[in-house]
Amino acid sequence: MTDMKIDLNKVRKQVDLIDFRILKLLNERMEFVLRIKRLKEEIADPSREQVVLGNIQRHSQGLISQRFAEKLFNEVISESKRIQGQNLKSIGFQGEHGAYGEVAALTFDNSMVPLPCREFTDVFEAVKSGQIDFGIVPVENSLEGAVTEVSDLLVETGLKVIGEIKLPIHHALLALSETDYREIKAVYSHPQALAQCRGFLSRNNLEPIPFYDTAGAAKMISEASPKSAAAIASKSCAELYNLEIIKDEIEDDKSNFTRFLILARESSVEAGNKCSIIFSTRHEAGTLFAVLKIFSDAGINLTRIESRPIRTDPGKYTFFLDFQGSDRDNKIINVLEQVKQKAVIFKFLGCYREAKL
Repeated sequence: MTDMKIDLNKVRKQVDLIDFRILKLLNERMEFVLRIKRLKEEIADPSREQVVLGNIQRHSQGLISQRFAEKLFNEVISESKRIQGQNLKSIGFQGEHGAYGEVAALTFDNSMVPLPCREFTDVFEAVKSGQIDFGIVPVENSLEGAVTEVSDLLVETGLKVIGEIKLPIHHALLALSETDYREIKAVYSHPQALAQCRGFLSRNNLEPIPFYDTAGAAKMISEASPKSAAAIASKSCAELYNLEIIKDEIEDDKSNFTRFLILARESSVEAGNKCSIIFSTRHEAGTLFAVLKIFSDAGINLTRIESRPIRTDPGKYTFFLDFQGSDRDNKIINVLEQVKQKAVIFKFLGCYREAKL
């Protein structure tokens, strides 16, 4: 009888996991439904509904009756139309649900619907195409510095920066509940997260394995169940992906934080107190100093300056500059005009409210 009870519990656990995956997939479907709304004029699309139901009829197999499958997907279609009928604003982030980008997005505005994007470039493209209303991307970390891929995309894009969030980052080591922590040998996570936990990994002789996303690593551990492996991600990923927290706050510095920028197709209509620009100067002695002197002479406080090589013009650089002030202030307007005159390339990214940590 005891063995039968163990077998029953084991099978029920598998059923629970399948239920969990079904709900996740339904939610993922609704996220794409929200994107589709931006690409069509009307919510109701009878011809498309018939295509969906026709596919269901053809693919109904096994124990599920065709009648049940049709009834189920009629409900799915009804829920899809209900969601499209709401005036929901969406914000794209890189990674899977539970990623720090999603946490930052909800911190910025918890009324928005966070939509996952595989890569940073997908966030930019989705906002640019209008599939998603806003995007959120990390631009720098207090331990590891600039996120260079995002910097390059900011140079190439026509999107505007309308806000920022400074999010404290605390990493956790996550594994399957049945994993013996003493047997963990490899740890998967985004390269930035692995770098931020370099000391912990070294002390515990754990092999860091780069993955496209922190939450994506947690999801992979949950679904693929690799032997002797764990993930570094946020604590919230433990609940999202049925994992156990082996150890919390494993980052090398507890003051660790990441600065995120909020992107949109149009500039913010609200007044800001911080601006971001990108510029490039002639490759001559003193040209960069001349631009920075304009800000110094005007008494404007610079909060960040970074350089990136111009990929299409080796040996030359673009500079990212953040400074305090409003683009509605005549002093700032005058300074920007002077910078434009001295710059070879100039791009005003936006003016927004400065975030506090």
